[in-house]
Amino acid sequence: MRLEARKYLYDIQRAVTLLTEFTFGKEFADYGREAMLRAAVEREFEIIGEALSQLVRSDPEVATRISEHRRIIAFRNILIHAYADVDDGLVWDVVETKLPVPRREIEDLLREG
Repeated sequence: MRLEARKYLYDIQRAVTLLTEFTFGKEFADYGREAMLRAAVEREFEIIGEALSQLVRSDPEVATRISEHRRIIAFRNILIHAYADVDDGLVWDVVETKLPVPRREIEDLLREG
């Protein structure tokens, strides 16, 4: 695996770790009332999506090993370009139900590295 690809994977891993830390012990109601929490969560999702987008360009073979990488990139685009229409419930659902899969996949890829 190229060094550049590893960098993007590390960036994704760091963002997932931060998302987990930011949301630990939080509930959707907290997310709805804490503007700083929402901003932090959205920012880390933006980083994940951008790093994946760059990974697709630099090492598509590695990128395809991340489940739903195209949907993750699309989610990033919505957060950035359609920010006024972001559904907080959808973002929170991704936090609660979707993060474990890419976390595991990124860790596996970095171990193989």
